[in-house]
Amino acid sequence: MSLIPETRRGMLLRFLFAAVLVIGASAATTAVAGLLQFKQLTVYLSKTPALPHAHVTLPNPGQPQTLLMIGSDHRAGTSYNSANTDTMMLVPLNPDSSTINVLSIPRDLEVEIPGFGTDKINAAYSDGGPNLMIETIKQNVFPDLQVNHILDVNFGGFEDLVDAIGCVYGQVDHRYYNNTALTDFSSIDIQPGYQKLCDANALAFVRFRHTDTDIVRNARQQDFIRWAKDQYSTTQLLDNRDQLLSIFGAHVQTDGDLHTVDGLINLFNLVVFSDGHTIKSIPFPAILQNCVTALPGQPQPPCYVNAESVPEQQAYNAFMKPTTAAAAAATAHPRVGGKPHASGSGISTAGLIADIPDGHSQAAQLSRAGMPVYFPKLIVAGSQYCLSITGNCDDSEEPASEYDSSYPREYQIHDRQGAPHAAYVMTLVISSVTGQYYNVQGTTWTSPPLLANPTETKVVAGRKLELFASGGRLYTVAWRTPTAVYWIENDLTASIPNAQMVALAASLMHVGG
Repeated sequence: MSLIPETRRGMLLRFLFAAVLVIGASAATTAVAGLLQFKQLTVYLSKTPALPHAHVTLPNPGQPQTLLMIGSDHRAGTSYNSANTDTMMLVPLNPDSSTINVLSIPRDLEVEIPGFGTDKINAAYSDGGPNLMIETIKQNVFPDLQVNHILDVNFGGFEDLVDAIGCVYGQVDHRYYNNTALTDFSSIDIQPGYQKLCDANALAFVRFRHTDTDIVRNARQQDFIRWAKDQYSTTQLLDNRDQLLSIFGAHVQTDGDLHTVDGLINLFNLVVFSDGHTIKSIPFPAILQNCVTALPGQPQPPCYVNAESVPEQQAYNAFMKPTTAAAAAATAHPRVGGKPHASGSGISTAGLIADIPDGHSQAAQLSRAGMPVYFPKLIVAGSQYCLSITGNCDDSEEPASEYDSSYPREYQIHDRQGAPHAAYVMTLVISSVTGQYYNVQGTTWTSPPLLANPTETKVVAGRKLELFASGGRLYTVAWRTPTAVYWIENDLTASIPNAQMVALAASLMHVGG
């Protein structure tokens, strides 16, 4: 399958949903001083004119609201003809739900755009702006959709916001490298492993779409949301609220109701209620196509993402359905046992295979890691370790030398105070075509932000594991020793089932074991 070309000027700004939550919480929290706080917020938002004649349904106070979040390079007051969008994200804020559901529509989804014909759904934005976008979604994808508010976020806001809140610690799943002088894609140079993402690196990471799919790119943004939302404290929020609200107003164009005090109060009451809720990703039932490369001298044919109406409706129903507290608790605590293929420890090993020799080989290359090296006895069936020596995970369009120290990688992490800590990462690939990589991570930094709030702790095979789940799926499973912490990180789409994630972490063994 060839890959879908990147729109250079566009980017996914899914991370800015987290900003909407924290900025909204700031405005609503400080509103106890009176309506002047909301009046001041309307001044900030008025830096950008309201969307004219926005096709929204104004909500009743206290009722659930559905937001359409658009990430674009459009400048308010200019034509949409030359504008691009990479983000079409729907978010319902429901006082009866214990999660914030998020559903993204792939930008390359094949649709019939009213008045324009067959095209990718993101073309509806340049054809007619947010209103045509809503009309196209309703006609082709979700006929029952009622959008209550539109937030069109200009890409410049991402850079300003990252500068304002500082760096974000996150798990980089594999080597990201591209030299724009050699290809048509944007430059990026990020090694794998848990690390601090700042400024240009953060921007390059969230917009990357060179060697994976639209679906993986969406998932990468959701990870960035989780990292940023968890790391940006309420104290930081309140200390920097004026700067953040100013950035928000300068880069976000909204419907007219959010330029009024009553509209803001109505929305931000829901935002404050939802502030402590976890983000639950609802997958879009995308069908990726086998794209073809144009013959020399011929135009590149479009490469679409497709979907069927019944799975689309099922996704919409799951998206709109509020998550009860009991359901959230049940999905947050995955079952780790199982009768089929059970090992002597009672852990299900279905879907896993033993690969101790390759684990030993990886560990042998980490002789200067500065800490004890552990690797899992088991790996996901069909996956393999990335290895710089063989180049099995290299991008063939880039110099092999750029991957010399990537697989496996030993390095240092600097914490928030700048103190260095030993670290290493092993990368395993399930499919490079679909961009599915998972990690074995170790570090002597025993309090990284990623591991601050486990969903659950569980003793498995005599080992105390910390489980980190979102929307019922495990993203991270960690294990601590007196001097270090180790974890298994799921691939970006969280395709590794919960039981397998637990079994992988439970199988960690020392290089000498």
